Amino acid sequence: MSAAPVQGPATPSPNIWHHPRVYERLNRAADPDELVAGALDRVLATGAALAVDVGCGSGFHLPMLSRRAARVVGVDPHPGLVTMARQRVQRARLSDRVSVRPGVAQRLPLPDRSADLVFSHWSYFFGPGCEPGVAEATRVLKDGGVQVVVDVDVEGGHGYPRWLADSAGVRDDRRADFFDRMGFTTVRLPVVWRFSRREDLTAVLAIEFSPEVASRAAAETVGTTLPVPSVLRWRRISRSPPAARGRTSR
Repeated sequence: MSAAPVQGPATPSPNIWHHPRVYERLNRAADPDELVAGALDRVLATGAALAVDVGCGSGFHLPMLSRRAARVVGVDPHPGLVTMARQRVQRARLSDRVSVRPGVAQRLPLPDRSADLVFSHWSYFFGPGCEPGVAEATRVLKDGGVQVVVDVDVEGGHGYPRWLADSAGVRDDRRADFFDRMGFTTVRLPVVWRFSRREDLTAVLAIEFSPEVASRAAAETVGTTLPVPSVLRWRRISRSPPAARGRTSR
């Protein structure tokens, strides 16, 4: 699938927009131990009436969210990915509870105070400069609702975080202190990506990094398992009193 016209102002994703089939291999390999899902359950504590997946891409995480919410809305700016996500929902027979809409993080197609969870996975578009997206999540969340941002831990040291920092054109400024100031709590997770074939791992590295960095990453990776230190950042909406400042936990 090639790039297509986009709904509204959006920063192009350097991987899934142009290589959705290869990115699907990444999705299937990522986090086989379900550390992200476990951390999400601890944050939510109870199920949600409505969950929103911002930047849902091809919809890989929509079924997971549907097991935690009565209704789920996926939002993505790329028309081709919106189509793929809708097809995934249909194949999973979730169309009665899960829908996919075109839109961007800073202008969600949802009414005020309607959602219990606003979720984003590997959301490179959340970092310094993302304040409009954070404000928009605040608008659509109910009092007591939760925003969750899952991303690579750019402060995680060697391996994937270092390759990310070294790769040309890839943002590496999503540091904890920014999210602390925005009121997020940071939970660090020792996520791994476990591929069934070496060729899938190298194909994924090729869409994640510049050619030089992808080649170096492949040479430095033994076998088919890749550690990808990750973070789950979350904040709960409380309009009175104001939410406390974020903290970091392990």
